[in-house]
Amino acid sequence: MSKATAKEMVRCGWASNELAVKYHDEEWGVPVHDDRLLFEFLILEGAQAGLSWDTILKKRPHYRTVFDRFNAKKISKYDEKKIEALLADPGIVRNRLKINSTVSNAQAFLKVQKEFGSFDAYLWQFVGGKSIQNKWKRMKDVPATTKESHAMSRDLKKREFRFVGSTICYALMQAVGMVNDHTVDCYRHPQLGGKTNKR
Repeated sequence: MSKATAKEMVRCGWASNELAVKYHDEEWGVPVHDDRLLFEFLILEGAQAGLSWDTILKKRPHYRTVFDRFNAKKISKYDEKKIEALLADPGIVRNRLKINSTVSNAQAFLKVQKEFGSFDAYLWQFVGGKSIQNKWKRMKDVPATTKESHAMSRDLKKREFRFVGSTICYALMQAVGMVNDHTVDCYRHPQLGGKTNKR
């Protein structure tokens, strides 16, 4: 592909810088079925609450380092000393509630894995096991929440997860490909199973 073609490629409007473009092109909307990566996205979407996703993308490599590559078993055992060290680390979002919720969410995550066999099986049940293919023409048409994200949020809260409001859940669904929310003019929309016209 020539550089000119790459520049002319139509993407979703939010992919406006180099880091966001790479994330958009390689990850956003790609179906994820790996428990570790699903847990990573769950935690990062919660950390993003009230901030921009660009902020989290910049901090993501450091998050992976200090949170043991999002190994839920290790995180579930973090003690106050580890939490204080995280609170002093400028490479992550230094919010005590968010850091504490990462630990309690790891504990809840392990319980879900035990009950359902995998977090993947649990999470994808909210979309019937397959990606919802949307056909948004403009980014402003894309909803912040849906009935599926409401259901997911309610159930996660019931299982004692935190920072899992419906908006965060929908952002998670978008990130891990439970919905294809690339706009119809974006080159990734058809690549991820989207069809512009109904048959």
